[in-house]
Amino acid sequence: MTDIYMQAAIAQARKSLAQGGIPIGSVLVIDGKIVGAGHNQRVQQGSCVLHAEMDCLENAGRLTAADYRRATLYSTLSPCDMCSGTVLLYGIPKVVIGENQTFQGPEAYVQSRGVILENQHNAECIALMQDFIAAKPELWFEDIGK
Repeated sequence: MTDIYMQAAIAQARKSLAQGGIPIGSVLVIDGKIVGAGHNQRVQQGSCVLHAEMDCLENAGRLTAADYRRATLYSTLSPCDMCSGTVLLYGIPKVVIGENQTFQGPEAYVQSRGVILENQHNAECIALMQDFIAAKPELWFEDIGK
C-alpha cells in the first residue's frame, strides 16, 4: 500500500535534490490533510536551521496547541535533535519516518516522551540518502558534524 503522505515527503526531498540541496522532505498532516510541506534548505538558503521538518512547520504557519495534538509529522529521514525537540515542544504525538538506516536521531528519547514513532524502512528514502551521501559527502558531513 502506498502511503500518500510519505510520497508527498519524498516529493519534497526530490525537490530539494533538484535545487542542489540535501534530499530530505517532510509534511505535517492534521485530520488527513497536509497542512505544511517542506524540504531541507540548508544549502539553498544558507541556513543552519532549515531542515526539512523545520521548513515544513514554518510553511504550516501558526497553529494552535490543539492542532499540533492532532498532527502527524512525516519525514523521509529520522529527525535530528533539533527537529525532534520541536516535535516535543509542540506536542506532536506521532512521527512517521521513511528510514533511519543512513541517520538516526534521538528516537528512543522521543519515544520515552510519549511520541509514537513509526519507521517505514522505505527503500526509496534509503536510496535517496545513500546516493546523496556517496555523491556529496562534504555537504552531508558539514551538517552532521563528522
